[in-house]
Amino acid sequence: MSAEKFPLTLTLRIDWSETDAYKHVNNVTFIKYMQSARVNFWEETGLATYHTDTNKGPMLVSTKCDFKQQLTYPGNVIIKTRVTHIGTTSFSLEHYILNESNQVSAIGQDVAVCFDFNTQKTFEIPDWLREKMEEFF
Repeated sequence: MSAEKFPLTLTLRIDWSETDAYKHVNNVTFIKYMQSARVNFWEETGLATYHTDTNKGPMLVSTKCDFKQQLTYPGNVIIKTRVTHIGTTSFSLEHYILNESNQVSAIGQDVAVCFDFNTQKTFEIPDWLREKMEEFF
């Protein structure tokens, strides 16, 4: 998959505090970058507002990150995100984490479910949300 085929892009500044003893960005930070991209997706699709209004929204149930090469300070990280699957109650995202030269530093995957925090149960993805998510394939 080419990074150009990802409809959402988020650029973040690499902070010195994100580096480790080896002077490169710590692996845990990659997960934080994916979280930022995931929240960006939730905001773009209306999931964040829907949660605020109804107490129903996304819940992360799985995340994975494969590391390809290091990131270093100073610099920026670019996270490209796309939807890879929409099920009945769940959906999957893929993230390409790039350095400033657009080289892939990591590839991540998330699985989230639509969760009703009032009833503590999953709910079917509404049609309006499914249509919005389809824009990010």
